[in-house]
Amino acid sequence: MADSTLRSRGIAAPAGRSFRSLPRPRIARAPLAALAATLTACETYSPPPETVRIPVVDTLHGVEFTDDYRWLEDQESPETRAWIDEQNAYAELIVGDTPLRADLEGRLRELMDAPGAIFPRRAGDYEYVSFRKPGREVGAIYRRPVPDEPRDAPVDPEGEFEVVIDPLDLRGDATTSVSIVDFSPDGGLMIYAIRDGGRDEREYRVRDLASGENLPDRLPTYLYGNVSFDEEGEGFYYSRRSRETGARIRYHRLGTDLEEDEELFGEGHGPERFVGFSQGGDGRWLVYTVQHGWARTDVYLNDLRSGAAPEPLIVGAPARFSPRFVEDELYLLTNLDAPRNRILAVDLENPDPDQAGWREVLPEGEDLLTGYRFIGDDLYADYLRDVSSRIVRYGPDGAVKGEVPIPPHHVAALRPHGDDGNEALLTLTSLLTPSTILKLNVETMETEEWLPSSVPFDGSAYELRQVWYTSEDGTRAPMYVAHRRGLALDGRSPALLYGYGGFNVNLLPRFDARAAAWLERGGVYAMATLRGGGEFGEEWHRAGMLENKPNVFADFIAAAEWLVENGYTNPDRLAIRGGSNGGLLVGASLTKRPNLFRAVFCGLPDLDMVRFHQFTDTNNMPALLEYGNAAVAEEFEVLRTFSPYQNVRDGVAYPAVMLTQGDLDTRVPPLQARKMAARLQAASSSGLPVILDYDARTGHAGGRSFSRNVRNAAMELAFLLQQLGTS
Repeated sequence: MADSTLRSRGIAAPAGRSFRSLPRPRIARAPLAALAATLTACETYSPPPETVRIPVVDTLHGVEFTDDYRWLEDQESPETRAWIDEQNAYAELIVGDTPLRADLEGRLRELMDAPGAIFPRRAGDYEYVSFRKPGREVGAIYRRPVPDEPRDAPVDPEGEFEVVIDPLDLRGDATTSVSIVDFSPDGGLMIYAIRDGGRDEREYRVRDLASGENLPDRLPTYLYGNVSFDEEGEGFYYSRRSRETGARIRYHRLGTDLEEDEELFGEGHGPERFVGFSQGGDGRWLVYTVQHGWARTDVYLNDLRSGAAPEPLIVGAPARFSPRFVEDELYLLTNLDAPRNRILAVDLENPDPDQAGWREVLPEGEDLLTGYRFIGDDLYADYLRDVSSRIVRYGPDGAVKGEVPIPPHHVAALRPHGDDGNEALLTLTSLLTPSTILKLNVETMETEEWLPSSVPFDGSAYELRQVWYTSEDGTRAPMYVAHRRGLALDGRSPALLYGYGGFNVNLLPRFDARAAAWLERGGVYAMATLRGGGEFGEEWHRAGMLENKPNVFADFIAAAEWLVENGYTNPDRLAIRGGSNGGLLVGASLTKRPNLFRAVFCGLPDLDMVRFHQFTDTNNMPALLEYGNAAVAEEFEVLRTFSPYQNVRDGVAYPAVMLTQGDLDTRVPPLQARKMAARLQAASSSGLPVILDYDARTGHAGGRSFSRNVRNAAMELAFLLQQLGTS
């Protein structure tokens, strides 16, 4: 990268020197065996690679900030690439090729390779499914003929399948994935998506399932929302998002050029909004949704038969709406005048934007309503009560007809089974229970095993309880805590605390291979419910967003203090873990209370919240409506109090930190993890390692082969366990 390019980006080399003449950092490469012996003896670590400081001073709302590592924002410069290589080498040196890591990798491979449930989709004369067979590095799209008699037994993942599309034919390193998107009404065509590496952007293609050939029609690699065939199978609708102009809904007729596609909706809605659609009424209706962050949705109706322009159904209400067609009505799951949600129905022949003719299908209850489905004539509503599942059955008249039996502290999902409406499949999981499927007789509410878990983990040796802690402002919140039975509460157990707290996400106690491996090593595993999530409704969500975002970090710190005060662990044996928004969570927590934690895992994180609004290479500008926008003075004043990158202080004894990221993350700018690693390495006085594990092909949620996923999990746990003194 030329000095002129650096200067154009506001970066200057020290006086009298060019950037290329700066000394390249070097790593002290001690033999791993010698390093391991050194760590055991005195807990000293090889220093990290030195990172050049090139100060850049910004002034925002009259406040000056110095950024010594702005040059690391240039992802493709030779200097940044060399720095990444040295950071990866240092991370491997610190974690080491140890027996602990090897044992963890072997155990995690067993836990993560067990097959789960497979539910095929019928299209024409075949059943189609996309999944990863045990032992394979990446999933593929398969099919098998529809049987003459209905199948009742679970699908055998080792059974006979015809390969339809294998991503290994596209790229042999298992970092490219394929997924089924939609089938034409006659089952003859399939839209499928190709994800190259970890980018959120995908390519969409149309496959003629009879010939096995792709049609010329394709959507080039871009950021899309939903994509689906029209009712006749003559074309498809799609939502395409631009970082500059926002999302637009278009229609593509098969056999025509993309340039001829008709734009149906989206004009005037910018990149800070999500725009989506759904179809109904035998192809007559399109419903458009405009999502303003995670707290508000506008809804528009488009009657395709009339040829009229889309009409607003509800716009400007401070509430979310999730539309779904049920026969001739449009159902809306909403928190409008109902923080814990309710279901409304709209007569599409008389939609009435003033809501006067809307019908309440299911009123708000004491628990959080999260979803619903119909089995036969009855409605089954999903609820959360204190972060555990409930499923209640309602008759057509709205009367309660029963409740599905669900054990305490479990997550449950129900789906119809068979054609007579008398049976359903109930999936159950918890932190101690790998996913298990029962057959449910909906009349008697009796169950029988249908698909037992194949995960080799026995949760009976452990106990799971839900405790309640109190945050600094007096708010009470629950936390799940799991550990071996008979644990002595002497404050000496290694503990791992996990959290998220944002974007209306419900953090539920599902089985996690990492948590299982941690428990098997004698650790305490805790999962804190934090404000900003959706576990207790919209008021709980709003209590942790925008100006209230600091509440989330206060909750997490209070949860950690509860574990210490109640004898589960102590600060020298406590680790915290979070990814994405959870990476911001642990980043803010370690800068606020560095003495409360011994080790931190910070994955795919948002960390520079002061400059977040200036990172134009992100697909997630709507996140500004959740986090806040530093371009707005009032929101800047909140963001600067917790933005982890700006709150790192020189000379503070920070805990050991492992950051992870990948080049192809287009949702969370990878530059944040790079800069934070450099800043913490330079600032910390504890002598504990700060490492960055960085991959060229991965992104926020993709680009990882099965072996890479196992390797990442093992490295993460090995680092944390080593830091807590557990082998």
